[in-house]
Amino acid sequence: MQTSTRDRIVIAAARLLQRQGYVGTGIKQIAQEAQATLGSVYHFFPGGKEAVAVAAIKYSTEEFATLLREALDSDDDPAGAVSACARQLAEELRESGWTDGCPVTAAALETLGTESEIQQACADALRGWEQLVRDKLLRCGFPAQSARELASTVISALEGAEVTAQVNRSEEPLQVAGRQLARLIRSYDEYEAYAPVLPPM
Repeated sequence: MQTSTRDRIVIAAARLLQRQGYVGTGIKQIAQEAQATLGSVYHFFPGGKEAVAVAAIKYSTEEFATLLREALDSDDDPAGAVSACARQLAEELRESGWTDGCPVTAAALETLGTESEIQQACADALRGWEQLVRDKLLRCGFPAQSARELASTVISALEGAEVTAQVNRSEEPLQVAGRQLARLIRSYDEYEAYAPVLPPM
């Protein structure tokens, strides 16, 4: 199916934000990468670079949400599911040559201290991802407060580990984060109550 000009612009911007951050990405480069004219970029995004970035962040947010949902649904065991997510992130980062990190992290850090739409989009992304992990834990019998706090820890740890993996060009930080997050989840009394229903190893 042919991709529309607007979609090409959004996808190109998302990839550039992953690799270069918001400050390092120019509107002309976005147009060039999208094989679109500068006029068409402004036609779809009258707000210019910031408006394109917001759309790109929302696109990337859903991309990561899809990965997260699939990983969380891949294992009935919540600890195993979180570990699977870390492994998947590590594999995709390695396959990209350590360039395709999280655009939300880069854009959020580069616009700190502002009340921009970019900051709002980044905050919405993090909350949405936390909600997915929280829902998984709730389905597994964790009480609301434990689920909320664990979900926040999981997303924060994965985001930090992804940056460390990029810097070191190594999967190990994400693999370690996945193992330790799984251990943390298993340390809860709620997990002990849940564990007996798991199939035998």
